Amino acid sequence: MTAGTTDRGPRLPARVLGAVRDAVDHVARHSPARLALLVFAGIVAVVTALLSLPAATRSGERAGLVDALFTAVSAVCVTGLETVPTATHWSGFGQVVIAVAVKIGGLGVMTLASILGLAVSRRIGLTQRLLAASETGTTRLGEVGTLVRAVVVASVAVELVLTLVLLPRFLVLGEPFGPALWHAVFMAVSIFNNAGFVVLEGGLAPFVGDWWMCLPIILGGAIGALGFPVILNLAERARRTRGLSLHSKLTLVTYALLAVGGALGFALFEWGNAATLGELPVADRVLASLLAGVNARSSGLTTVEVADMSDTTWFLQDALMFVGGGSASTAGGIKVTTFAVLVLAIVAEARGDRDAEAFGRRVGTTTIRLAVAVAFLGATLVGVATLALLAITHHHLEVVLFEAISAFATVGLSTGITPDLPNAAKYVLAALMFAGRLGTITLAAALAVRQRRRVIRMPSEPPIVG
Repeated sequence: MTAGTTDRGPRLPARVLGAVRDAVDHVARHSPARLALLVFAGIVAVVTALLSLPAATRSGERAGLVDALFTAVSAVCVTGLETVPTATHWSGFGQVVIAVAVKIGGLGVMTLASILGLAVSRRIGLTQRLLAASETGTTRLGEVGTLVRAVVVASVAVELVLTLVLLPRFLVLGEPFGPALWHAVFMAVSIFNNAGFVVLEGGLAPFVGDWWMCLPIILGGAIGALGFPVILNLAERARRTRGLSLHSKLTLVTYALLAVGGALGFALFEWGNAATLGELPVADRVLASLLAGVNARSSGLTTVEVADMSDTTWFLQDALMFVGGGSASTAGGIKVTTFAVLVLAIVAEARGDRDAEAFGRRVGTTTIRLAVAVAFLGATLVGVATLALLAITHHHLEVVLFEAISAFATVGLSTGITPDLPNAAKYVLAALMFAGRLGTITLAAALAVRQRRRVIRMPSEPPIVG
């Protein structure tokens, strides 16, 4: 009789493990979105437990549940909203936990599982391909392995370059090599993954005119926000093995237009504001405006206090944050391609065209319906959360709306009210960050009890619209 067996067959633990594995495979094949939700929640629970340890805080006392949970959700969902300051509240161990959580959240849980599968067995199974495909946005399972490798190479390469660029800057500031290296590594991870966490005790305000610090934040955040499919497509284009896809073209053009428009709008509305740009030299104003055009895409790293901005700027950044970055990227929001598809559909309707077209390609009706659903669900989530926050807190609409959109779009920009919110409001923002990172459609698919497949279609009759 061999170990692990009895005269009645395998022992109970082996049977249980086999049943669990079969159940996971079944869920992965039929509803990968639901499994992604469960795994993401599990990662948040683990990070919360680690941040609840006394070793995770500088004081050596256990962090409160709401602070540990909120920080865990913010890190795994690469947001950057804080109830306690990262630089002074958390110990070195706590900051490492946050950085690892940001890395996992930026790569994606299912992408990380595929990486581990490649490392162990040199292959990706069908289940892992289905899960990674749902997370990375590719529609061809044969491309999953290539895309997973591209994710690893791109993230590691960009973060390494950012580390090498930032390390000398911290050394020039007089920091010892050890702290300087850690600050460079942490900030590189936070920048590329659009996480918004800052490990510097003075924040980024002292670097408002520092091109050496701000330019890597602008470029690194933009690369992370484009999305891994676009990065892979650009690499293929550079090798001349494949042209740019419609998705890549829409992402690059729309992202660039919104970033430039956001920078110009920020400069226009804040140029004379003495509390933000008004007292700065012209070069510093330009740099701060360029950073503002990118940080509202999802990075959340700012050198200007959000609380000091005008209401007009808040509204502009509300719109930019809601749109967010590229699909299958480290950014949040409804995504720039969703916004582009909606604009194309509106233009086609205004012109009386039968189809929405861009770059010589037709955008299908299914894609337009999906874009409408994503935008509507996103607006609904923000609206419900805003109503809840207004009922729970005493803050005005413009402040609460900014915080809600920042949480949903996983940006991390804050008017400064988050640390002082009641616990109930913090849980609302945590739920909004979680939903925003998973994506509105992924969340809806994960929570759906069943998929409707109807054989009979009802007769068509157009209602009056508008």
